Amino acid sequence: MVSELIWKMRLAIFALITMHAGAAIAQSFPVKPLRFIVSTSAGSGADVIGRLVGGGMTAALGQQVVVENRTGASGTIGSEYVAKAVPDGYTILQVSATHTVAAALSSKLPYDLLRDFTPVTQIANAPNAVVAHPSLPAKSITELVKLAKSRPGAVSFGSAGTGAPSYSAGALFAAMAGVDLLHVPYRGGGEALTAVLTGETQLMFGPIASTLPHIQHGSLRLLALTSAKRSPLLPNVPTIAEAGYPNYAAGNWYGIVLPLKTPKAIVTTLRNAVLAAIGNAEINRRLTDLGYVVVGDQPEEFAAFMKNDLESLRKSFRTTRVSID
Repeated sequence: MVSELIWKMRLAIFALITMHAGAAIAQSFPVKPLRFIVSTSAGSGADVIGRLVGGGMTAALGQQVVVENRTGASGTIGSEYVAKAVPDGYTILQVSATHTVAAALSSKLPYDLLRDFTPVTQIANAPNAVVAHPSLPAKSITELVKLAKSRPGAVSFGSAGTGAPSYSAGALFAAMAGVDLLHVPYRGGGEALTAVLTGETQLMFGPIASTLPHIQHGSLRLLALTSAKRSPLLPNVPTIAEAGYPNYAAGNWYGIVLPLKTPKAIVTTLRNAVLAAIGNAEINRRLTDLGYVVVGDQPEEFAAFMKNDLESLRKSFRTTRVSID
């Protein structure tokens, strides 16, 4: 009985020490620059978001938040790196639909998206845009389907890699429309965008953030959006769902996570920094102008969002038999 009492007292003392240690860490955090890992290439939609938010976090934290592009394997290289990092808050991972797509398509990832990270918050979300090189003789989804059926395997679409949202959006569309599109994977979104701009590929199912400036310039033709509903930014642009594929929906989202077991106080500090960044009038305006809906939810809400997104994608991929395993 006495030994049990002593054991309980030790546990209580340990809990008290841990609590105060966490508070002390939070009070001093951060004391050096932080690394903001973006697992796609420079110029991609994720990179645009990362640099906007990273800049805002720098102002909020009083320490430099350095964006670092660790590309390859549809985001898994950067993700694995952060999953194995010290959980001290100084290594941040920007996650996106790329990560749930990769997890839905493959059962062989070197980490578990839902179990090996600590969620912080979702930053924003938006649909993808179906864009074409001006030389492609199709100005709508209906015309694209007709063209693709007349030339099986001749119409190509580039992506940020097999397993990226720009791949899964195109693969899902091809499966639902019953067309044979040639998939050309690249190392990242920036390279895939360059390919469609130069005519090396003919299509891209890419983020609004990176494609919109080229659409406005006339370098790319916008055929449709991939969301279930039209975007407030582009209310006159139809969706693929409206073109006769009501079950089609493939959007993009961005958020940040930390290595597992990062102290809660540090999670709160970093979430507050993200909220300050996306609450900044200029950053908020730029995100909105790029077609994003700003979020800033609680860690538990973000965790539930990722879980639901992953389950929905797995169901869609099973139905259309899209896989990379």
